[in-house]
Amino acid sequence: MNAIRKFTVYKQSNGKENMIYLSGELDLSAASELAAVLDSVVNLEDQSLILDLRELRYIDSTGIGMFVSVLKVRAAMQAAFRIQHIPAKIQRLFDLTGVSRYFVNGDQQSANQRATERKEEII
Repeated sequence: MNAIRKFTVYKQSNGKENMIYLSGELDLSAASELAAVLDSVVNLEDQSLILDLRELRYIDSTGIGMFVSVLKVRAAMQAAFRIQHIPAKIQRLFDLTGVSRYFVNGDQQSANQRATERKEEII
């Protein structure tokens, strides 16, 4: 029996930016796979980090927590980070949980740049 992969992550890098493409369902069972990819790029402050969620169908609190952790690390380093192509269903979840104000959906400069310009603390 062939196992259907519920989650896939693909990284593309050009030396200036790291694009991470997520597809499927990001939950506790997929967290370690994403963490391995993020760990390889999150501390590269001279390279921007972009998460593309175009193909992501589901995210749970584990996935949201991972995104917030990346945002905090990147903001502390004043390194570029953004999330793009957020599906409407996931955007609604971000809105309900209160994290959407920290995540840019689109091609704006960087989410953490906007977050650090605010005087409020990131979650």
